[in-house]
Amino acid sequence: MHPQGVCSLANRRPAGGPARLAAVYNPPMVITPAISADRVRSMAADFDLRALPADFYANPYPVYALLRETEPVKRMPDGSFFLTRHADLASVYRDAATFSSDKKVEFGPKYGAGSALFEHHTSSLVFNDPPLHTRVRTLIMGALTRRAIADMEPGLVTLVDSLLDKIEARGGADLIEDFASAIPVEIIGNLLGVPHADRGPLRHWSLAILGALEPRLTPEQEALGHRSVTEMLAYLGDLVRHRRAHPGDPDHDVLTRLIQGEVAGQRLSEVELLQNCIFILNAGHETTTNLIGNALVALQEWPAAKADLLSKMERSAQDPRGLEANLDLAVDEFLRFESSNQLGNRRALKACTVGGVDLPEGALVTLCIGAANRDPAVFADPDRLDLQRAGNRHLAFGFGIHQCAGLSLARLEGRIAIGRFLARFPGYRLSASPTRGGRARFRGFLQAPFSTT
Repeated sequence: MHPQGVCSLANRRPAGGPARLAAVYNPPMVITPAISADRVRSMAADFDLRALPADFYANPYPVYALLRETEPVKRMPDGSFFLTRHADLASVYRDAATFSSDKKVEFGPKYGAGSALFEHHTSSLVFNDPPLHTRVRTLIMGALTRRAIADMEPGLVTLVDSLLDKIEARGGADLIEDFASAIPVEIIGNLLGVPHADRGPLRHWSLAILGALEPRLTPEQEALGHRSVTEMLAYLGDLVRHRRAHPGDPDHDVLTRLIQGEVAGQRLSEVELLQNCIFILNAGHETTTNLIGNALVALQEWPAAKADLLSKMERSAQDPRGLEANLDLAVDEFLRFESSNQLGNRRALKACTVGGVDLPEGALVTLCIGAANRDPAVFADPDRLDLQRAGNRHLAFGFGIHQCAGLSLARLEGRIAIGRFLARFPGYRLSASPTRGGRARFRGFLQAPFSTT
């Protein structure tokens, strides 16, 4: 951990020892509603990603649990397969030769071949196989080395503290709009060298483009997605032209690296370059926003876990490695417990067997990360938030060749943001019920107003 992060966090720790910690223990707030056994059975029996009932979004985990127990490889109404066991997801992630990430077959009917959303999502890193996947990932990873990420920490600390200062002056704010979403916009904006004055539309573009990945879209959502891709491409086209004329340091500037970099003698085409800039801005933004927001909301439902974490932070405030270790454990548990990205997809390139079920060539497969991360075969007491859970084998970042390229950066952002927020506002309380995003793939909140005491 960078010295600035350690010393500053020590200065922000809750004062007063056990008595102070007792003062910030609040009764649990009911945010995730219980669902009756009959209702769970009904939703599981009629389970269809394209026709999910409204109450599913508030708490999908009981439905996932029943599917995992009774139909772990479930045939869906559209003929695709829905996987919920950790072992089955890991086997699919591991076998990139059999299971393709290329989405041209799937997204043609969904968006229309040649449409803005189709061109974007079928050109981006996450929805491609080698060799394009390899070329883009290699270039991105070259700018996300351990040293490069460590160099980001002082600026991240300064950013987080400036947000907390504004919140403290107001006595409260919104966890999402005023904190969680403001952090990755700045970090990813810095990586690509997006001028600060131009960052305003990024979150709205991101929500619209990633929201279009939901299993079912309204005409309005699809139109907004197409328009957002078009607007983002126009903006990034100007940014790329400027950067070609005025390149940055390729060791830290991802955009310069993507423009200048070669893998096996090949550079990215203009389309590949622009579409993967959109991907970096969106992927690095939405999932990290959800990680931070989900974590701070979850602690309102699990006050004993919050008090225990605060106690461990206080005891290790002068021990940088101990403090970092405690927060890293917590971040991984938040990722497991409320995975920012709940669903992944693959297409079988040949007939195969998964979990004892035969899949035909061309089968579309949905990987339910949210279900796998609560599989009791892997995680003891999986529905409990355990911030000291060791050996956490969650799949929140995926697995195999498509494991998230920015996982180390996401963990750093989560550790700094959550740790410094708790140190500054140990007694924070939600002042109203938070508003969920209402999406199956990306799980997070749109609003979560709170007071600092």
